[in-house]
Amino acid sequence: MDIKEKISQLPVTAGVYIMKDSAGNVLYVGKAINLRKRVSSYFYPRRALSERLKIMTGKVMDIAYVGTSTEAEALIYENSLIKRLAPRYNVALKDDKSYPVLKLTINEKFPRLFITRVRAKDGALYYGPYTNAKLLKEALAALRRIFPLRTCVKLPNRVCINYHIKQCPGPCAGKVDRKSYMDMVLELKLFIEGNRPDLIKHLTAKMLEASKAEKYEEATLVKAKIEALSSMKERTISYTPCDEVEELKAMLGIRGPVEVIEAFDVSNIMGEAAVGSMVYFYKGRPRKNEYRKFKINSVAGVDDYSMMREIVARRYTRLLKEGKALPDLILIDGGKGHLSAAQGELDKLGLSKIPVVGIAKEFERIYCKDKSEPVILPEDSKSLHLLKRMRDEAHRFAINFHRSLRSKRLRRDQ
Repeated sequence: MDIKEKISQLPVTAGVYIMKDSAGNVLYVGKAINLRKRVSSYFYPRRALSERLKIMTGKVMDIAYVGTSTEAEALIYENSLIKRLAPRYNVALKDDKSYPVLKLTINEKFPRLFITRVRAKDGALYYGPYTNAKLLKEALAALRRIFPLRTCVKLPNRVCINYHIKQCPGPCAGKVDRKSYMDMVLELKLFIEGNRPDLIKHLTAKMLEASKAEKYEEATLVKAKIEALSSMKERTISYTPCDEVEELKAMLGIRGPVEVIEAFDVSNIMGEAAVGSMVYFYKGRPRKNEYRKFKINSVAGVDDYSMMREIVARRYTRLLKEGKALPDLILIDGGKGHLSAAQGELDKLGLSKIPVVGIAKEFERIYCKDKSEPVILPEDSKSLHLLKRMRDEAHRFAINFHRSLRSKRLRRDQ
């Protein structure tokens, strides 16, 4: 794929772009409110590029990107990547005093996060510098919504309005212990430093622990935080253009026909009334009489992977037992973890040859068994539209069944 095609696959949303050479070395990192438009400006400039950028663009072979909700979020992630990767063609900001920085006062009992232009040797952590003060203020506001640390210079004797609007946990009035507060400080530190994998892993463990302890409100809050952070992940443009279902066949190396596709999803609220669904498409059209519902029997609590294992195992154990035809392709609603869970059950049943793909809701990434990186199909891809339609139909079918069971349970308990 040439550079023009790579650029055409970039989204028109905010994020950070990462330019790499043929060896995978990072050449340049930048932020944008519109990734496609900004990256295009390097290769189709309206004005002459500097000699430095001309040399750089001549070496670019791959473009990775990290999607963000806003340009302000991109500012934070851009800075962490530049610090970590030290790209050759990024200009270092030498006069730090003229630019704002973020200060995290880990030298205080209950740390704060705020913007300053003064660095001091006081034991605090400083992040930056940042070139855009306006965007930095927006980013700080977003960070405080996700990680609501105190903002007061001195701790008062009672909670203020920030506590009541859930923008501060209230350390001044003993509403939060220091261990819990510092745990949130750690999460914030991981976020600013761009360490998303460790942060998501930390939060997931925290959510499961709260769920096991039946602290469902806390678990729900942590889950919301995970969802807010999970959209910011790096992906590299990878696309092989083909016609319709032929696109999928080329991607998966399928030689035979792909007529029957079965798609799976699970639905639950903190493990309650957990269900699974399977929808059946033949030649791109749904056959609702072939849809199947599953009550989850073997899984307690929140464990989507185990739920996926159960319904896939039940479906194909039954088909094998009854001697019925198997699908040409299996679609799983989810990313690598869900795909791996389903593939494991198929392997146990001796069905490893059936191709399986996962489709994640975030940016519609396609995960395949033998590919380390997700495949990103263009927005106008008919194959992508088919996969999304099946994924959404499986989700709708699961949600309706889940609601039906909860409604029956509520009527029974009244």
